[in-house]
Amino acid sequence: MRVFVAGGSGVLGRRLVPRLVARGHRVTATTTSAARLDLLKQLGAEGVVMDALDALSVGAAVAEARPEVIVHQLTAISPAHAGKPDIRHPDRWFALTNRLRTEGTDHLLAAAEAAGVPHVVAQSHASWNGIREGGWVKTEEDPLDLMAGTAAHQGMLALRHLEETVLDAGGAALRYGAFYGPGAIDDQVTLVRKRQYPLVGRAEGHSSWIHLDDAASATVLAVEQQARGVFNIVDDEPAPAAEWLPYLAECAGAGRPLRAPVWLARLLAGEQAVVIMTQGRGFSNAKAKRELGWELRYPSWRQGFRAELS
Repeated sequence: MRVFVAGGSGVLGRRLVPRLVARGHRVTATTTSAARLDLLKQLGAEGVVMDALDALSVGAAVAEARPEVIVHQLTAISPAHAGKPDIRHPDRWFALTNRLRTEGTDHLLAAAEAAGVPHVVAQSHASWNGIREGGWVKTEEDPLDLMAGTAAHQGMLALRHLEETVLDAGGAALRYGAFYGPGAIDDQVTLVRKRQYPLVGRAEGHSSWIHLDDAASATVLAVEQQARGVFNIVDDEPAPAAEWLPYLAECAGAGRPLRAPVWLARLLAGEQAVVIMTQGRGFSNAKAKRELGWELRYPSWRQGFRAELS
């Protein structure tokens, strides 16, 4: 098929594009910088510079590529786009990403309709942000936590907008867990090695992780099977911070994480950090495995952290 990957030079796009090419698909991949066109060529794609917040730019790029499916991987979380990570102020840190998930999604869907593209697959998120009710592990039937009244609220509304509009268009929203793999958690590992990434309170909050290669393989399946609906793309082991963070530190050759009281973490790192550590809900991947026939290279972050950091 002809596949249009919006955000092809991003951290997941760089793992996804070669897999699509290896499967025989003709890939057009976008970047925001002409300096990355050579990278996209090396990955096997035809590169194009596109401004996802400019409807005319998006429309022209999609019309020229004439794709049969659009894969929406647009974010701006890297330091080059968003600056230094700022978990205390996710509204600032994710401001551009939120626009890409709202305005950018709308532009891609409008371009898809104009060009007669029948299928769209888009990146959503499912790591710690399941509704904080009931058990620790959520399915696709459970709503995401909108974090009302916090600085994370706008980001959660942006995710909801993305999912609703993509589903209304008959596409698939892939709720990826927290990414790790080449280039994905370098900033976190740096903090862990400096012992600046503490456990908070009892650290019972659960998170779900996913290696970039497993995220890419699931995305290829969603493209080829023209999947529709919501899918949690996470590994087999949602786990509390009290388990995964000390293990990450061990794999990184760092000392055991320090522990901070909830009141201090809220003051220094903000409400989102406290929720992740103390109340976060992880996710089940049963639907993706059952309906897509997805098999993971790294069924657990335990294997993946060790492989990446050893």
